[in-house]
Amino acid sequence: MRAHEIMSRHVITIAADASVSDAVRTMLSYRIGGLPVIDSSGKLVGMLSEGDFIRRVELGTEKRRSRWLSALLGSDQVAVDFTRQHGRKVSEIMSPKPITIEEKTKLEQIVRLMESCNIHRFPVMRGDEIVGMVTRGDFLTALANRSLDSVGYSDDDDQIRESVVEALSHASWRPCGLNVTVHEGVVTLRGTARSDKAQTATVVAVENIRGVKRVENRLLKVDYPPPEEDYGGGDFVSLQSEPSTADDEPL
Repeated sequence: MRAHEIMSRHVITIAADASVSDAVRTMLSYRIGGLPVIDSSGKLVGMLSEGDFIRRVELGTEKRRSRWLSALLGSDQVAVDFTRQHGRKVSEIMSPKPITIEEKTKLEQIVRLMESCNIHRFPVMRGDEIVGMVTRGDFLTALANRSLDSVGYSDDDDQIRESVVEALSHASWRPCGLNVTVHEGVVTLRGTARSDKAQTATVVAVENIRGVKRVENRLLKVDYPPPEEDYGGGDFVSLQSEPSTADDEPL
C-alpha cells in the first residue's frame, strides 16, 4: 500500500503569521494533532504539532537552565528556545523545513521515517501542493477497515474509493480531513463536518455511488469556525491571521 491509499484529504492548514491562539483553537476544534503551516503564496513552510506547545511560559513549563549550561549550549540555542517558548505567532514556534512524502511513497518507508525521526504526521505533496496528510492514526484506521485474514482490497473497492473522493472533491459542504476507506462495498467516512446537514449530504452523495452497499458515517461535527467567519471548510482551509483581541492575551 502507498500513502495516497490511507491519507486524509482536504487538509486544514494555517498561515505562518496567524496567532498562536488561533492555532490552539483550530487544533482543539478540529481535534487534530498538527497543522501544516503555509506562507502568503500557499507554499508549505513548516509544521505545527502538539509538541510545540509543551514548553510554554504560560504553563510554567519553559526550560530553566543554569548559567553554565546556557553558556555551554551557546547564546543562539538559548535564543531559539526563548522564541519558541514565548512566541505569539505560528512562524515563531513551528518546526521549519518539515519532512514530506509523496502520494506514491510506500507505507513501509513512511513507517521507517516515523520511527527514525519520531514524527507522527507527514504532509503528502504533489510537487509544491499539499494533497493530504498521513498520521499514525491513519494506519490504525486502515487496519480497522481491513480484514486481518484478507489478502487485500478488491479492485471494486479501489474503484469505489476513487469515485467517493471524486464525488466529494468539489462539494462546498465537503468534510475536512476526509479519510475514505472501503471494504467489500462498505464505505467508512472519517473527518470533520461543519453541520448535521453537511454530514447528511455527504452520506447521501456516497450512497448514490454505484457499488456502495453501506455507509459508515464516523464524521465528527465541529463548531469552529462559526458561519460568519467561514474560512471554507473543504479542500485546503487556510486560517489567515486576524486582529488580536483581549481574549488572545495571554494564550
